[in-house]
Amino acid sequence: MPNATNQLVIRRKEIAATAALVSAVLVGAILPIQQRAHAAVPATPLNDRSVAALTSLDQAMESIAARVTPSVVNIAVTSKGSPEQAISDDDQQGLPPGLEQFFGRLQPQHPQPLQHGVGSGVIISPDGYIITNNHVVDGAVRVQVTLNDRRTMNARIVGVDKLTDLAVLKINATHLPAIAWGDSTKLQPGETVLAFGSPFGYFRFSVTRGIVSALDRPNPYSNDPRKPGDFIQTDAAINPGNSGGPLVNARGELVGIDTFIVSESGSFAGAGFAIPSQIVRSVAEQLMKSGSVRHGYLGMSMNDVTPDNARFFNLHDASGAIVSAVVPNSPASRAGLRRGDVIRQLNGEKIVDGSALQVAVSEETPGTNITLGILRNGNPQTLDLTVGEYHPNAQEASDSDEAAPQGAKIGLGVVDLTPELRQQLQLPDHVQGIAIQSVRPGSPAEDAGLAPGDVILEVNRKAVTSAKQFVGAVHANPSENDMLLLVWSQGNTSYRTIHPESPNQNG
Repeated sequence: MPNATNQLVIRRKEIAATAALVSAVLVGAILPIQQRAHAAVPATPLNDRSVAALTSLDQAMESIAARVTPSVVNIAVTSKGSPEQAISDDDQQGLPPGLEQFFGRLQPQHPQPLQHGVGSGVIISPDGYIITNNHVVDGAVRVQVTLNDRRTMNARIVGVDKLTDLAVLKINATHLPAIAWGDSTKLQPGETVLAFGSPFGYFRFSVTRGIVSALDRPNPYSNDPRKPGDFIQTDAAINPGNSGGPLVNARGELVGIDTFIVSESGSFAGAGFAIPSQIVRSVAEQLMKSGSVRHGYLGMSMNDVTPDNARFFNLHDASGAIVSAVVPNSPASRAGLRRGDVIRQLNGEKIVDGSALQVAVSEETPGTNITLGILRNGNPQTLDLTVGEYHPNAQEASDSDEAAPQGAKIGLGVVDLTPELRQQLQLPDHVQGIAIQSVRPGSPAEDAGLAPGDVILEVNRKAVTSAKQFVGAVHANPSENDMLLLVWSQGNTSYRTIHPESPNQNG
């Protein structure tokens, strides 16, 4: 069971040390010239109008901070682990890029059964409901919330949604200062935003200011491509411990939940990302109502309209989503959608690309009637359909003695290839198999270099087309025999040899 996390970080290491050295030398060489030039410029009197403008801006930011900070909470999590599940420093070296901080722990020398993590959250209702990230509370056995007035309370997890990385907590309190909801669909690049939270877990109730750097950022998670995108990118400083904290606009309204950063160092480097309130509010309301989230499903694969392909579909602009495949007997099929149709509108609202359509459909409640505006061979049409329900259909392989009676544990969780998953993994049509959903740290599967998102095509030279079939092949393999997997990974196909664990390994 993974530790609670301070912050999910994606790291990049592309800057050479020699470049840094050259930069330092150049800066040192020109610094005296800059100092002399600066000294030669006479000081000018302060402009009252400029001072007033800056003072007014400061006062506005202070007012926003004073309004939002009482709604922000610090979250301390105790999660239950085991020595077998705990991750050592050596294990962390083998994690996929960006997951080192996700599995970070506070006791690096000796794994302990109880692990601790910190994060942030924000109060969304006066009666004690709080929104945060799922990865903050994942695996928690105890959650404590510290309010702005320094009261500490136990919280219960109302529900989580792993697909969007959101969770709702509840504390027994009333008349709490709930944050106001904002509309993330109205954000514009360059707009001022503020990020709140507890960076590094030590500096509670801090605020940073920045702008919206970009909108509709796609999903950057290489470990789980099923997660929807549509992220807000901001240069407001977000650091480990800020996960789950609010991103607010100039009105102090919640427009996003701080979630991860892209960084070379593991700390803020100018690129923070937040889940837009358009998604947060829908998920939070469902979790508060029923404790779970039902995601909408149409049953089709799609591509973005681009300047390169637009002319092949008689389009005058590069917007919309092109239907590339339709699942038989799915909501899309029953509504009459066809391959080559271009979806331009959903309930009268413009669809910019496939990602926007995916997010919009995911937010629809299964059973809801919607209207799609499409172009078929350049001719506009309207289709009515009923949204279905998305089912991940995951199946875990070899995680217990019962699942592997002969001890052939390989440490893999697998899932059937649905049309949605095929699209998210961007699989060619000829790739047929089952997708790897999870890899147990320290397992034979990890030793073989397998990772979430890889596709298993064959087991022992025999094709597999379902998770059930794969589990059967694992069970049938004698514990003393190696297994040969044919794996599609990042556009390449290769054979991987698995050395299953013997019955006396791992207890």
